[in-house]
Amino acid sequence: MDAVQALVANIQGLSSAGDISHLHVVLKQAPDSLYAESTRLLPVLDQLDPSKHSLGYLYILEACSSGSISKEQGSALVLPIATFINSCDTEQIRLAPDKFLSVCKRFKDQVMVLEEPLRGVAPMLTAIRKIQTSSEHLTSLHPEFLLLCLLSKCYKAGLSILGDDIFEVDQPRDLFLYCYYGGMICIGQKRFQKALELLHNVVTAPMTVINAIAVEAYKKYILASLIHHGQFSTSLPKYTSSVAQRNLKNFCQPYIELANSYSTGKIEELETCVQKYKEKFENDNNLGLVKQVISSMYKRNIQRLTQTYLTLSLQDIANSVQLNSAKEAEMHVLQMIQDGEIFATINQKDGMVRFLEDPEQYKTCQMIEHIDSSIQRIMALSRKLTAMDENISSDALFLGKVGRERQRFDFDDFDTVPQKFNI
Repeated sequence: MDAVQALVANIQGLSSAGDISHLHVVLKQAPDSLYAESTRLLPVLDQLDPSKHSLGYLYILEACSSGSISKEQGSALVLPIATFINSCDTEQIRLAPDKFLSVCKRFKDQVMVLEEPLRGVAPMLTAIRKIQTSSEHLTSLHPEFLLLCLLSKCYKAGLSILGDDIFEVDQPRDLFLYCYYGGMICIGQKRFQKALELLHNVVTAPMTVINAIAVEAYKKYILASLIHHGQFSTSLPKYTSSVAQRNLKNFCQPYIELANSYSTGKIEELETCVQKYKEKFENDNNLGLVKQVISSMYKRNIQRLTQTYLTLSLQDIANSVQLNSAKEAEMHVLQMIQDGEIFATINQKDGMVRFLEDPEQYKTCQMIEHIDSSIQRIMALSRKLTAMDENISSDALFLGKVGRERQRFDFDDFDTVPQKFNI
């Protein structure tokens, strides 16, 4: 422990003097002595201030949490790590980003072992903001944070990072998990459009081999498409990897069959398909979404009626969409009116429903502000894409690869005008 005490003295002295770069050199030479004393380092942290001695505190904390630790030891570490994340100096911890990421991931693991994921949500969000170089940077902590939000059902906290436009990714796996967990959070919040966007990113992302994340994302993408759009197309965009285009459907056959049953508009066929694959949907933890698919078919069938009729009785609606009673039809119609999915009034006396036109005239101040903000965001995105295109076009590695590709062909060897053939 003498070596550790000497290191603590160095941390205190060099941090107070503001010589952080020299301290970093000293700490890089100390891992062996720290790991050798890892089980006895926790009390040492009491001698340091996490806000002033952040870099030294980080190295000792990382050594404390390394290796196998018991549940009791992990429980004792949760509070010091949370306190450190909240109070540490951003500039200091960015000198050792790998150590900081390691400590944060260990923190996430411990709150999950304790079955208290909610304790990790706020500290992990703080950690993301501190380690991020910009809001466009996707760190390896993003998926860890979203997983904690899912397990604790703290969906609104998860939404706080899903609105960021991401242009910088450290590892491909981080992007897959970020979009997959993000899609699940948006589904939990009934934000199906955003969920579809995120899940679509997983399915169409570049991949050389099919992965489990893409398969599970595709299953949820099918279900969310049916709920939100009332339809699903198996054709994927041209930029989707050939591996995904060839294999995804084979792993999701029950979901493809469900979509085909949905397209008939017949509730009996859909329910038969659900019963056939109920065990599969349950094992995939998608049965709740499948039930929402069934509910959405009633809504789609009611929406079709609005395109044909101006007035209809609740009983006729119940008969047309195969509901059990007029009361059940009334509940569906009321919910759809509340959600803005149809525009109608119900006469309680005679049980008649009158369908109306969309009252939105697109000329209110709120609507104009919404359209303007959307235009500004698209313009900013366009400028960003132009800048990225220019950077890639001038990248030495890219130009080298393009040059090698072009050498395979000598276009001067080919006539630009087709020649006639004598047969």
